[in-house]
Amino acid sequence: MGFPNSPEQHPPHAILFAYPTLGHVIPSVHLAIKLASCGFVITFVNTHSIHHHTSRAASDSSHPKDDIFAAVRDSGLDIRYTTVSDGLPVGFDHSLHHEQFMQSMLHVFSAHVEELVAKLVKQSVPPVTCLIADTFFVWPSMIAKKFGLLYVSFWTEPALVFSLYYHMNLLRKNGHFACQDARDDSIDYIPGVEAIHPKDMMSYLQEKDTSTVCHQIIFNAFKEVRGADFVLCNTVQELEPHTISALQAHVPFFAVGPIFPLGFTKSTVPTSLWSESDCTQWLDSKPRASVLYISFGSTVHVAKRDLLEIANGLLLTHVNFLWVLRPDVVSSEDQHPLPIGFEEAIHGRGMIIPWCSQIEVLTHSAIGGFLTHCGWNSILESIWSEVPLLCFPLLTDQFTNRKLVVDDWKIGINLGNACGLVKKEEVSQNVNRLMDEKMGAEFKSAVRDMKKTLRHALMTNGSSKKNMECFVRDLKTKVSTSHARSTSNGHSVIDSTLKQASWNLFFS
Repeated sequence: MGFPNSPEQHPPHAILFAYPTLGHVIPSVHLAIKLASCGFVITFVNTHSIHHHTSRAASDSSHPKDDIFAAVRDSGLDIRYTTVSDGLPVGFDHSLHHEQFMQSMLHVFSAHVEELVAKLVKQSVPPVTCLIADTFFVWPSMIAKKFGLLYVSFWTEPALVFSLYYHMNLLRKNGHFACQDARDDSIDYIPGVEAIHPKDMMSYLQEKDTSTVCHQIIFNAFKEVRGADFVLCNTVQELEPHTISALQAHVPFFAVGPIFPLGFTKSTVPTSLWSESDCTQWLDSKPRASVLYISFGSTVHVAKRDLLEIANGLLLTHVNFLWVLRPDVVSSEDQHPLPIGFEEAIHGRGMIIPWCSQIEVLTHSAIGGFLTHCGWNSILESIWSEVPLLCFPLLTDQFTNRKLVVDDWKIGINLGNACGLVKKEEVSQNVNRLMDEKMGAEFKSAVRDMKKTLRHALMTNGSSKKNMECFVRDLKTKVSTSHARSTSNGHSVIDSTLKQASWNLFFS
């Protein structure tokens, strides 16, 4: 029997903070649904800005604009929803003024978070027991400790990327990072990581200037994650077994991916920042596996020169293509970056749209390949859809993800050369290679096999299913143990500054 009003008598209640970019919001939304399905109460927190854009983009009247989880809650899951300021006006252009946005994430956001957490801890029923936050936040461990909560870090990228960031001290010590004359030989000393070339590390670990705001966020975030009680990772044990095993020696690290909407269909929770074009009719008119899908994600920018080379390279092919071209893909100030006459030249075989439901497109039978920036969500979705990849990494983890796709798993090829430059002749050659029925057969076969690995991980006896069950069990045990310790002998073993918060948490 548990203590009166103890955590054993309540479901675990987690506040979940999604990092305010689309590539992080999407898996966070579906993690919330997955945890709620495991018996959690979830209070999901978006920033005012993300909420504003997703609400404006949701044209479906069945989605209440003030509560994106209403449809999910109708199915019986207890997911509450609220928003918090990121420290900037709602209409602030994060894309155009990215530096200011990141400065706010580093210096301002935590104050708004702390105010909200204090309110939720005081008012929520059942009581809040843990804080789940994206690993890239710089405050979770500090705030969790202040309010006597367990801290669960959510990593939305591969375990390999986590491990490289986690071992930045080794990279620095061995001269591969944060020095003017960084070594360019292979890195073979990271636990659980096979030899990796510096060009395959994340872009931030390849840069000589480590004083930027992005570097400060990374440094602070990976100090904070060392205080996490658990880390959940959107990957699969069988994809990165050695890296994951090595990390588990340092932190309770659970591979629980791939984290997708139920049934891998369009989500009932609106997450898109822009209105989605319906291209089903156009795709229906194309032969099976004949269309190259092109998208560079929701955040990163493409250099004008590279965009022109890609466009001119496509003109040299006879391949059908569907190109998602955000208005700000080059810059918010350059909304017409394509070559003059391009759209007329591709009439009939090419379609250009500003945004779409990626899952709906990738699962269409007409799609035969995906030209991608190598965002992790895009890679997992492409594997699940059995679509091979044409890789054009642009920023951050995408270079490391490319290595996994091309060099390790062999489910895709590079768009350009190893130097990161792209020329129209290479674009044409590699598009034709991937999309050709005979030449692309090896990649289609490899991606089908990998799909089986992902699917099995989510089955009853699969690794991700078991890891999620283990995480839930361990978290409940830790909550109960912490509560028992805090009430034994009438005094708390938690730091005295946390005593009142813990008391309010469990007995309010």
